[in-house]
Amino acid sequence: MIRIGFLLLVLCVPTRGAERLNVLFVFADDWGRYASAYAKIDGRPSPNDVISTPNVDRLAREGLLFRRAFVNSPSCTPCRSSLLSGRYFFNTGRGAILNGAAWDPAIPSYPLLMRDAGYHIGKSYKIWSPGTPADAPFGEQRHAYEASGRAPNNFSEETGKLLAQGLTVPQARERILDQVRGNFEAFLADRRPDQPWLYQFGTTTTHRAWIKGSGKAHWGIEPDSLKGKMPGFLPDVPEVREDVADYLGECQAVDACIGVFLAKLEAIGELDRTVIVASGDHGMPGVPQGKCNLYDHGSSVTLAIRFPGGKPGRVIDDVVRIPDLCPTFLELAGVAPPPGLYGRSLLPLLRSDEQGQVDPSRDWAILGRERHVASAREGNLPYPMRALRKTNFLYVRNFEPDRWPMGTPPDGETADLGADTRAGFADMDASPTKAWVIAHQKDPHWASTFERAFGKRPAEELYDLAKDPDQLHNLVDNPEYSETKKALAAELLGKLEAAGDPRLTADPVFEHPPFTLTEPEGPGKARGKKK
Repeated sequence: MIRIGFLLLVLCVPTRGAERLNVLFVFADDWGRYASAYAKIDGRPSPNDVISTPNVDRLAREGLLFRRAFVNSPSCTPCRSSLLSGRYFFNTGRGAILNGAAWDPAIPSYPLLMRDAGYHIGKSYKIWSPGTPADAPFGEQRHAYEASGRAPNNFSEETGKLLAQGLTVPQARERILDQVRGNFEAFLADRRPDQPWLYQFGTTTTHRAWIKGSGKAHWGIEPDSLKGKMPGFLPDVPEVREDVADYLGECQAVDACIGVFLAKLEAIGELDRTVIVASGDHGMPGVPQGKCNLYDHGSSVTLAIRFPGGKPGRVIDDVVRIPDLCPTFLELAGVAPPPGLYGRSLLPLLRSDEQGQVDPSRDWAILGRERHVASAREGNLPYPMRALRKTNFLYVRNFEPDRWPMGTPPDGETADLGADTRAGFADMDASPTKAWVIAHQKDPHWASTFERAFGKRPAEELYDLAKDPDQLHNLVDNPEYSETKKALAAELLGKLEAAGDPRLTADPVFEHPPFTLTEPEGPGKARGKKK
């Protein structure tokens, strides 16, 4: 398992026709749709009113901000399998699961395609994991630049260690950011003159666990400033507000890393030739409707792109998918995309002067998952889900509604887990929020929150996003929406059939070995450990 997702991409725009584009791609684990730039366009109170991300905001101000960007699967490995290949996650073989994932070397990935086209490629930290071989779609560890250190993967913990040595918070922060700078400079130093390059930065600092209270102590985020700004599925109580504040602090740490790259590009005179993209691999971990869920809080992510030469300050309403970045990168590099992609290049949007809904055909995304934590259900069985996310509706299909969506409770029934929130519902990361919701499951005021988070779900769900942005009210049995449900169900099924989704076969491969085998946990792979 992995830390919250954040994606930063830099693509060097050519100044002469013969030049090819460089790519700097930063992908921070478990970083969802949290950036202060969104506070200006969301139109309702949210944690984006509290977070401060000046570097992401700069990308949006000088480039484009995407209102509706979605991952293909809100689980680390399948999301990254889809991103790196441009395919649907369910078309990546054992890359479609997390524990027990294995990369199929026959599947093309944009890093290796660009390497073979003459690019100098390099990476720091997590790119594709957990899975075997680790970071296989990026050439495993042959292109790693991490000698300056790995502290940026654990920002709050490393800050705490440095504070114990007598450093101040600003001094500790700069010490950690020096490692970001050093790894990037080592990569740049290895390129040949005029050689195009791809550099991918994969911090895991936004993946749990982080230090309790670090949002306020390290980043000045006051938990009570979140009062009245929490989404409807998160209890607006002190314990949960502090947990969210700590998470937002880790998001601000990722933003600080982006600032390092911006400063370096300016210093070497390449900023004006560079496209920078920031995004994430799925929503917040360890909370209801977040990571491992197909609701927006689990599948909607930040996407901001600075594209020099394009019209700045645009907000794009098209529904876009993180796998769209694969063909975007390849097109920028002049590499023909392989067949069978789900993703569509974003270059038409980047080069357009329009905002709002630019391309009417970009009005849908497919979401889904199979298996996250292998032991979450007996027999290592998945919880198969697919969803169609339209501009104003979300339709979800739960293929096995008799299974527990977040994993089985310890005794097979809803139970009081006490402090050990890893003991059950394993597809939700352990966290103070998870512990609080479980502890209050019998409180009449919070019983519905517990049931929504951990209870079994119906075979179909339908949400009217204009009226219910937090996706709290399932309308699947509402007669006023019967035609909408029928149309969305048919559209989802048609798109899955056209894509060759193995889940639709009479005996899906995901229900059998090797998809239901557990890979032994090695060092650093246990639940709650950052990778």
